[in-house]
Amino acid sequence: MKAHELYNAADPALVTQMLNWFRDHDRNVYRSALATLAQSKKLRLEFVQKKPVADQYAWILKTLRSKQADTIGEHLLQAWFMAGNQPMLAKFCDEMGIEHDGKGSVTGDLPEAIDAGTLDKAVDALVEGYDPKLVSLYLYVFNLQTPGGWDALTAKLASDKRLALA
Repeated sequence: MKAHELYNAADPALVTQMLNWFRDHDRNVYRSALATLAQSKKLRLEFVQKKPVADQYAWILKTLRSKQADTIGEHLLQAWFMAGNQPMLAKFCDEMGIEHDGKGSVTGDLPEAIDAGTLDKAVDALVEGYDPKLVSLYLYVFNLQTPGGWDALTAKLASDKRLALA
């Protein structure tokens, strides 16, 4: 799935959670994303900023659901997971045996293949400790990190009912 497809499939509450996190913790990223999305629609940033927050969020989600917003959409998801969900990322890396910096940022190379059995255990651990929709969204974003994704992860996302995006 590409980023715009993730935004179309994901629970809008997750997107709201992400946008709230940026507004609370990194307003520069929020403002930059808003400016980029506004520019892509040939709108002035001030026009979007004057909207109430709920209307801004609805507009952002609608815009992120378009194919033209794939790059900014993927960047937002990656930034949110890397900065706002570090314990979950670290747990996934630990469970998968992927070298990381203690915060879930991979320090070595990504694996060329993912063992299905190890992945099953990692997903079980994540779903036990975190919202399954958040886990699913993260795994989809992680799967974007290599062209075509990993076969085992793609199959897991398609077959594990706990990993439904919405």
